Amino acid sequence: MASAAAAAQCFSSYSSFPGTWALRQRGGARVLQLSSRRSFCVSAAADGFDNQNREYVIVGGGNAAGYAARTFVQHGMADGRLCIVSKEPVPPYERPALTKGYLFPPEKKPARLPGFHTCVGSGGQRQTAEWYKENGIEVLYEDPVVAFDGKTQTLKTSSGKILKYGSLIISTGCEASRLPEKIGGKLPGVHYIRDVADADSLVSSLGSAKKVLVIGGGYIGMEVAAAACGWNLDTTIVFPEDHIMPRLFTPSLAKKYEDLYQQNGVKFIKGALIDKLEAGSDGRVSSAVLKDGSVVEADTAIVGIGAKPVVGPFEAVGVNPEVGGIEVDSLFRTSVPGIFAIGDVAAFPLKMYNRIARVEHVDHARKSAHHCVETLLTSQTKAYDYLPYFYSRVFEYEGSSRKVWWQFYGDNVGETVEVGNFDPKIATFWIDSDSRLKGIFLESGNSEEFSLLPQLAKSQPIVDKSKLQAAASVEDALEIARSSLQSAPLF
Repeated sequence: MASAAAAAQCFSSYSSFPGTWALRQRGGARVLQLSSRRSFCVSAAADGFDNQNREYVIVGGGNAAGYAARTFVQHGMADGRLCIVSKEPVPPYERPALTKGYLFPPEKKPARLPGFHTCVGSGGQRQTAEWYKENGIEVLYEDPVVAFDGKTQTLKTSSGKILKYGSLIISTGCEASRLPEKIGGKLPGVHYIRDVADADSLVSSLGSAKKVLVIGGGYIGMEVAAAACGWNLDTTIVFPEDHIMPRLFTPSLAKKYEDLYQQNGVKFIKGALIDKLEAGSDGRVSSAVLKDGSVVEADTAIVGIGAKPVVGPFEAVGVNPEVGGIEVDSLFRTSVPGIFAIGDVAAFPLKMYNRIARVEHVDHARKSAHHCVETLLTSQTKAYDYLPYFYSRVFEYEGSSRKVWWQFYGDNVGETVEVGNFDPKIATFWIDSDSRLKGIFLESGNSEEFSLLPQLAKSQPIVDKSKLQAAASVEDALEIARSSLQSAPLF
């Protein structure tokens, strides 16, 4: 019989072997056992590898990794087989909380771990560190992967550990885009938000801040500025575009939100670029100098200017030059057999719109993780058919005069029809040249109304634009759209 070291070699899930051998613990002894599964690893330590669980390895400890772990457990394929390698000190968690409830002041019931560990965001079980242990999942914390060798199917971590894998799932996500150090991008008091440590640092600054500068008018900017209002801080948002959320909001829709923010004391400086951040006598950020020479005082700055996919050290697997990220097919397989990519880092075929896309959103992180693991563990060949979905929830802290919660489904292309007065509802419909409804945005809807949105965006019904324009209320407009579903094509 082969030795444990020899049997430790891993084969990918694309192996042509009809059966595979794997060491299994049986009582106090380990035996070599034939399995019908397509890949195997063993947990012997004598072969020089530093992970015990080697059949499946996930690189990255974000939300997608947590949802992937849940799917492995659901299939009974995690115990002794799955290893997660993470740069974070805690298990995966629902990252959207970091720019929302986590930033509330202490007296307004801020979110804290373990309250939002994966998978509570979708109504699932809270997967704490104990959950991973109980399910036999090996998690290597605070030790990111820094090198990769596809020929030997090995990984190297920052601490020097050498890890072996059979099938590999890349779930490295994104990192915040940063201002250059030479213009003050690393000054004390300048913050970026991607993980709990970032959010903790920002909360500490907000506790003593007087003037807050938010750089960027997208998701991060809007959510952080709303949270700063909960601290009653002097808050200014600076961004280069003509209005907030330019990738989604129409100018008219943006104005409604800008007015609400201004009612909460937030100031806007539009069409402006940062020239440099300057430090005060204590070394902390004290002001921002704009390109036009004007100065904005601030003792705390939050930079939300986008994010970029973390493809290193996996560039050789195949990076999409147009959207960034690691290119995969509709089953999340890369060009290298046995290697997959999920979540923010994956450049995948967006089937509905016939294009390659990267989606930086928790909904895609959850769904791509599940789809990928189903592909890996079963005979599933159904293509991933994702419907783009975005949302935000702000001003939800205690004492807020107005809570904001919007959802968007579909594609924001074509002409727009806006219905409602933002008191509290407003809806925007995107209609293409063939009168098909391509995307729909709704603020402050009820559960039934929100549940209608994905049906509309998925079906892309032909709608009567003139009827929508004449609708007396958001409710009437949604009913007009609902009635059009009968004529929608079957995709």
